[in-house]
Amino acid sequence: MMRIGLFLLTNLAVILVASVTLSLLGVDGYLQQGGSGLNLQSLLIFSAVFGMSGAMISLLLSKKMATWSARVQIITRPSQPVERWLVETVSDLAEKAGIGMPDVGIFPAQQSNAFATGWNKNAALVAVSEGMLQRFNKDEVRAVLAHEIGHVANGDMVTMSLLQGVINTFVIFAARVVGYAIDSFVRRNGNGGLGFGYYIVVIVAEIVFGIAASTIVMWFSRRREYRADVAGAQLADRTSMIRALQRLKAESEAPNQMPDSLLAFGINSGVRKGVMSAMGELFRSHPPLDDRIAALSEQRYG
Repeated sequence: MMRIGLFLLTNLAVILVASVTLSLLGVDGYLQQGGSGLNLQSLLIFSAVFGMSGAMISLLLSKKMATWSARVQIITRPSQPVERWLVETVSDLAEKAGIGMPDVGIFPAQQSNAFATGWNKNAALVAVSEGMLQRFNKDEVRAVLAHEIGHVANGDMVTMSLLQGVINTFVIFAARVVGYAIDSFVRRNGNGGLGFGYYIVVIVAEIVFGIAASTIVMWFSRRREYRADVAGAQLADRTSMIRALQRLKAESEAPNQMPDSLLAFGINSGVRKGVMSAMGELFRSHPPLDDRIAALSEQRYG
């Protein structure tokens, strides 16, 4: 959840800053001459350029943002047995997956948690929480690390960025069409150009459309978790991967344990009755752990 949330927030921030900046500079090259209408072809090109740029910038910043926000301590020279084991394990899994050696880090959190991020499979970061290292046995931690390496090897961050770029394009395009339509209706003066209301509507529409369109990204995120579980089972072993998911499920069900806002590995036992609505399901980045355990046990998605 952490890496996805940071990616989406960074992407939204980039798009909004670009929109405000372009508005202040009066950049409206997609208007027809005299401001009499929108040149939809020019607007589509404009939207694609800035939409893809926002997603790519978010991807390039993902590793630094995750390191900073989670206070990850990168292991450069292992000084303790657990650090040496962690680096050696990630190295072995990365070699099996056919990717470059990722940076390896530990972050201060008592929740059992782990994540991987990075702009390409040969320049990634894999990090695990102190709590997971303390409570999970080595086979279970290895399975979790294999799951994260699976994300990297599958190119999930790059694929998500491309998907987000397409969504950004739609959001930017639709927001400006709506903004122009509302501005034209309100002013009705036929003087051409854009009124101040246009820019306000565009920014609000980008936020609304962006939040709505994020359900597509969340759907993709849920699907990729099954593939990463399969990768974890293949790189480590299926039994350990299932046991790791079962332990995560048990910890997530314990009182006062692991709030959803801190989950990166998808540590969530599923829908809590009376809490998670059907609408909320659309914004889940991870499937329920029961579903993941069942899929792995039945060898689905493999």
